[in-house]
Amino acid sequence: WLLALPLMLGVIIGGFGFPVLHELRNEWRTPQRWSIHTKLTLWGSIALIVAGAGFTLLGEWNNPGTLGPGGWPEKLLGSLFHSVMTRSGGFSLHDTAAMNTDTILSSTALMMIGGGSASTAGGIRVTTFLLLGYVVWSEIRGYPETVAFRRRIGSESQRQAVAVVLLAVGIVATGLFALVEVSTLPVERLL
Repeated sequence: WLLALPLMLGVIIGGFGFPVLHELRNEWRTPQRWSIHTKLTLWGSIALIVAGAGFTLLGEWNNPGTLGPGGWPEKLLGSLFHSVMTRSGGFSLHDTAAMNTDTILSSTALMMIGGGSASTAGGIRVTTFLLLGYVVWSEIRGYPETVAFRRRIGSESQRQAVAVVLLAVGIVATGLFALVEVSTLPVERLL
């Protein structure tokens, strides 16, 4: 706990990105004045950490190679640590090669999403992912405009998000197809 918690805190803060940290430094007392970028990054990061920890707990609860032997506190720490590190840090408390397929696939999704813009994390960025989520939600509900946190999202931002995601998926898929041809490992391990 003494090593993992500070490491997680550093990775989470680093994953927010410099624009968010700058805004929080100046406007931390007035969340209603935060930009949509900061709100998406903060709330999206929290949601992804919780969701990732939940998927890890479910997938690895009884796995003797990962969380299985530990008690409830160790399982909670291990799942939170794994969730945080898959989006940015890359460290691990457990043997990731021993993880179950469902955990590996959820970890892959978290890695694809990544962290905040201008952060130390990789991926398509949490804001891009959530922006597309708002676009889909608006389309499902039949709304003519996409709105997040009572602010309209411009069509240019929506097009950029779609382009980033499709390019990222295309690049990863191309690399995966190439690896499948030259390797005997299962697809989820290659991914």
